[in-house]
Amino acid sequence: MANSAQARKRARQSDNQREHNASQRSEFRTAVKKVIKAVAAGDKEAAKSAYQTSVSVIDRIADKNIVHKNKASRHKSRLNAAIKAMA
Repeated sequence: MANSAQARKRARQSDNQREHNASQRSEFRTAVKKVIKAVAAGDKEAAKSAYQTSVSVIDRIADKNIVHKNKASRHKSRLNAAIKAMA
């Protein structure tokens, strides 16, 4: 356990930040899943609109360094490729 007031405060802040980051990562995953679900359903228009909303979520979370920018870019690229591959 933390022995000083400073260390106790730091532990408190770390817990709060960890919970916030976890919710942001969850939002990232949900955004990706919405696009995948639309692609699996075969609805190209729904997939495109879901992709547009997901891109802003993905970029926002990457800008905050919650996920690495390359990971965000990789997800966007793969989702876009999946949409383009639809008939």
